[in-house]
Amino acid sequence: MTARFDTYGVVVTGAARGIGEATARRFAAEGAAVLIADIDAEAGAATAAAIRADGGRAESRACDVADRASVDAAISYAADTFGGLDVLVNNAYSCSLHQEDFTEESDEDWRLDLDICLTGAMRCSRAALPYLAQAPGRRGAIVNIASVNGLSYFGNHAYSAAKAGLISLTRTLAVHAAPTGVRVNCVAPGTIRTPAWDGREAVLRQAARSYPLGRVGEPADIAAAVAFLASLDAAWITAVTLPVEGGILSSNASFTDALAVEPD
Repeated sequence: MTARFDTYGVVVTGAARGIGEATARRFAAEGAAVLIADIDAEAGAATAAAIRADGGRAESRACDVADRASVDAAISYAADTFGGLDVLVNNAYSCSLHQEDFTEESDEDWRLDLDICLTGAMRCSRAALPYLAQAPGRRGAIVNIASVNGLSYFGNHAYSAAKAGLISLTRTLAVHAAPTGVRVNCVAPGTIRTPAWDGREAVLRQAARSYPLGRVGEPADIAAAVAFLASLDAAWITAVTLPVEGGILSSNASFTDALAVEPD
């Protein structure tokens, strides 16, 4: 793999596992120095060590995106350690349990999902933008990880609202940052096989039947899209939300299944 991100400094939040880990590994494999920023300090350190063992450059830092001081310290640490900052990936998330009855949603679940998914991304972006604006060659970039839940109905009301807000924030930040040359884009994944689904393989197999491409996604699918949007291959792309979702947004499997039922 070519060193597309050689000399880049990259921060990925929620990078100890899942999509964040795959994204960090992708950047490191392409030459970047990556900060694994995760609230789970032990898991983050293990991921960074594994990347280094594979020949990549990685550091770890405990980071709670719900805490401004923690965010500011992590971003500053990355910029100081790497000699600058070129890319921020806002991946940290919270997804409260789905409530079939919307009126059963608690204020606590709403506050948590919005604070981590949406306000957390704002905190990280606010801290990173001054550094990204100084990136050489106008290569500064933010990539937000949203979800198809922010584009259509897939349950998890609080999480979905937070991800829809993140898509809107992407557009806002893109316009705000454009004069500095910093690009801001978003990836909206469908169902991805991450540790959050551990022990629920039957659910994933069932979900795969709803996807036109016949499978759920893998973390590497999202990492590839993030790497593209962060790279200079996407130098004239900003404010875009890229669905990476196996065609689910273009499909209505339950409706077509209903049409296939023999009439009474």
